[in-house]
Amino acid sequence: MSLPFEEIRAGNLGVRIAKSEAEIVASQRLRYKVFVEEMGAQPDDAARATGIDSDQFDAVADHLLVLDHNRGEDEAAVVGSYRLIRRAAASKVGRFYSADEYDISCMQNFPGEVLELGRSCVAVEYRNRGSMQLLWEGIAAYVSHYRIEVMFGCASLPGVDLQANAAQLSYLYHKHLAPEAIRPVALPSRYESMNLLPPEAYDAKRALLDLPPLIKGYLRLGGFVGDGAVLDVPFNTTDVSIVVKTDLITSKYSKHYERKLGAEDVSFKSS
Repeated sequence: MSLPFEEIRAGNLGVRIAKSEAEIVASQRLRYKVFVEEMGAQPDDAARATGIDSDQFDAVADHLLVLDHNRGEDEAAVVGSYRLIRRAAASKVGRFYSADEYDISCMQNFPGEVLELGRSCVAVEYRNRGSMQLLWEGIAAYVSHYRIEVMFGCASLPGVDLQANAAQLSYLYHKHLAPEAIRPVALPSRYESMNLLPPEAYDAKRALLDLPPLIKGYLRLGGFVGDGAVLDVPFNTTDVSIVVKTDLITSKYSKHYERKLGAEDVSFKSS
């Protein structure tokens, strides 16, 4: 199996694309543990019976894994996962995953290569800066290899109580709304306004601090949000659409990957 980049190591931890069905299943088991057992998602009967979180997109996606080699060299090493879906993969299903919640025609019609990110999870004992940094380095290597210009996907705030998340949603809407040309909009049947509080009614710094780490990570890379939140009741989350132009990612890591992949593999057209 040809991988888009070699494993990136940091001590006992490494990050690379899954190269076996067993590793993908291990990532699905980790997703079940995090989403269902920790976050309170409501599994269907099949998921409950198997302890696996899976759907039709897993078969066409690339699965980015964080591995702890101290736990072995097989699927037991999987401690983090991110699902990556390029346009060609989505076409095999007929749509991107996000299309269930958002009008993403701006992404589907984008002239450059796009990448949908989703199903991000890390085992609780590995939720630290080192593991997250490895995941981002893996995404950067993947983005560079496939010349991705824009990444998008859904990110989540905990729970389905809009008022509990009002300050964070309002902050994202007021400060980080995507330009119209690359702005997904929640489907009319699922649209919940993010503009819940006027700017003077909440502490912007506090709202930023209270955002989930993954969303803060996207914002640090210059990310935007789409218009409208979506309540994902089965997953017990309030979803927002995230859009990230990848020039900051590739510029931050380009020297590292010139050494790893060769200069011809990291040239990138900024959008």
